[in-house]
Amino acid sequence: MGKAHGHAYHTVHSMFPDCPKPRMKVIVGRDRAHAERMAELFGWEEVSTNWEEVVRRADIDAVDVSVHGALHAPVAIAAAQAGKHVLCEKPLANTLAEAQAMLDAVRKAGVVHAIQFNYRRVPAVVLARQIIDEGRIGEIRHFRAVYLQDWAMGDVPAVWRFTKSEAGSGSLGDLGAHIIDLCHYLAGDVAEVSGALETFQKERKAIEGGGSVPVTVDDAALVIGRLSNGALASFEATRFAPGRKNHNRFEINGSKGSLWFDLEDLNELHFYSLDDPAHLRGFRNISVTERAAHPYMANWWPEGHIIGWEHSHTHMIHDFLQGVAKGESPRPNFEDGVKCQAVLDAVERAASSRKWETVSAGAARAR
Repeated sequence: MGKAHGHAYHTVHSMFPDCPKPRMKVIVGRDRAHAERMAELFGWEEVSTNWEEVVRRADIDAVDVSVHGALHAPVAIAAAQAGKHVLCEKPLANTLAEAQAMLDAVRKAGVVHAIQFNYRRVPAVVLARQIIDEGRIGEIRHFRAVYLQDWAMGDVPAVWRFTKSEAGSGSLGDLGAHIIDLCHYLAGDVAEVSGALETFQKERKAIEGGGSVPVTVDDAALVIGRLSNGALASFEATRFAPGRKNHNRFEINGSKGSLWFDLEDLNELHFYSLDDPAHLRGFRNISVTERAAHPYMANWWPEGHIIGWEHSHTHMIHDFLQGVAKGESPRPNFEDGVKCQAVLDAVERAASSRKWETVSAGAARAR
C-alpha cells in the first residue's frame, strides 16, 4: 500500500492539475534501507523510522497511514492531536472502539480525514452509483458481493496478516471491508447480520526462530445481512479460492433493473433495464472510458483506452488533497470507516453466537 500511495502522490498533480501539488516530505518505515529505496523511486525528500517524531513536526501538514492495523489508531490519533490531516488505509482500525476513538480524535482536532476505500473511486463504480441515484434500477432488493483471493494458501509464513493482535481479522477485514463499504456506498446501510468465519490452516511457519505458530484470524468469511432499507445482502470473502487472484465482484438487483461489476475487468459496468423493450432486453456492457461522460476519465487517456487498479488510488489521493485545500473531509472518511467497522464487529459477534446480530449505531448514516 505504501507503494500504491507513493505512486499516487508522485503522479496526481501531473494528471489532475487542479489538485494541490503535494510535497512528499518524509516516508517512514521500520526498515530504513527499504524506506530509502522507496524514497528514491517515488521522490520522498527524507526517510525516518520514527513515526512519533514525524507526526509532531511543524513542516508536516498531512499524514498517510499505510501500516498494519495495530498501528492505525495510534498513528492517526497522534497525527490528529498534532493538527495534521489524516488519510488512513482500510479497515479503519482493529476494533470498533479504536475506530470510534479515531473518529472522535479527528473531529475534536477539526482536521480533514479520509479512508482509502479506493474502489469507490473506480469510474465504473461511480457510474453505478449515478445510475442508482437516477432511479434506473428502481428500489434496491438485493446486494451480493464476493471478494476472492488465493494468496494465503500453501507455505505462506506467519506474516502479520495472520495474527489478530496485528491485523484485527483475516479475510473479513482485509477483503470483506471493501465489499461492505461498496454496499454502503451503492445500496444502503447494513442493519443486521448473520455469518460464519473459518480458519482452514490452523498453524503457519514462524518467520523467526523456527517452528510454527497458531493462526488467530479467519481465512474465510460468509455473511448474510439485511439493509436498513429492507434489501437483502450477502458477502463472501476468502483468501483460499484457488485461481482467484483479486476477484471483487458485486451485483445489485432492483425493481427496474440490475447492475454488476467485476474488479478484474474494471473498465466495464453491466446494466440491465426492464424499461427496455422486451425484445431488446439484455445486459448491456458499458465501456466506462468516455472522457466527456464518465467520472475522472477526462484526466486520463483517449476514449477506449483503459485505466488500471493504481488509478483508483490516484483518484482517492486527488480527492483527499482537494479536501485538504478546501478544509472539507471527502467521502469516504472516518465516519464511513466507523460504519464499516461496526459491521465487521457484528459479523464477529454473529459468528460466535450463531445468531443474527444488530449492527451498532454508526457515527454517520449518510451515503
